[in-house]
Amino acid sequence: MDRKDFIKTLALIPLGGYAMQLNSLKNITDTFEKTSRMPVLFLGHGSPMNAIEENDYTRKFKEIGKSLPKPKAILVVSAHWETNGTFVTAMEKPQTIHDFGGFPKALNEYQYPAPGSPELALQTKELIHGTEVGLDKEWGLDHGAWSVLCHLFPHADVPVFQLSLNYKKDAQWHYELAKELSALRDKGVLIVGSGNMVHNLRMINWQNPTQ
Repeated sequence: MDRKDFIKTLALIPLGGYAMQLNSLKNITDTFEKTSRMPVLFLGHGSPMNAIEENDYTRKFKEIGKSLPKPKAILVVSAHWETNGTFVTAMEKPQTIHDFGGFPKALNEYQYPAPGSPELALQTKELIHGTEVGLDKEWGLDHGAWSVLCHLFPHADVPVFQLSLNYKKDAQWHYELAKELSALRDKGVLIVGSGNMVHNLRMINWQNPTQ
């Protein structure tokens, strides 16, 4: 079943209660073709300027992208989307968010027009039982997502959706949450974690950055 047929079928689901809709959704997504298990990536995205520069980091991102099988969709967990609760983006056309300041005009005008995947957002909501997952239609793709995806998949032709980090929960809680997402990997979904171990620019001494 392709994307258009899925959306048409989803529109025919009776509005007889949310649980019934989720059960119907599962019956549909169970028909998705099984694929070879997709990998999981964690990428330290570094400066947003990596999106428009050519350097060792971006060359490596491009090399990784060429080595991967083309996924049916990409789920990104970005360090730049922290929420009170857990959410997945569920819009058809996610905006390119320029969530930074003080960078050149070329970076602020950069667009990564990948489509979204409302159907996979719903499937992700259903997969997760450890917490309630909300469907977000406002966020889009922050620079933690598009600054690496633009090198991995430069044609922006793979649907992308994001999962937020719950700032009230610890690393172990998120680890358990991540295990619930593993079934997506067998449906052709590439999972990408994007961030850095240390990312507090306000603590940097710009006169002596090594301190």
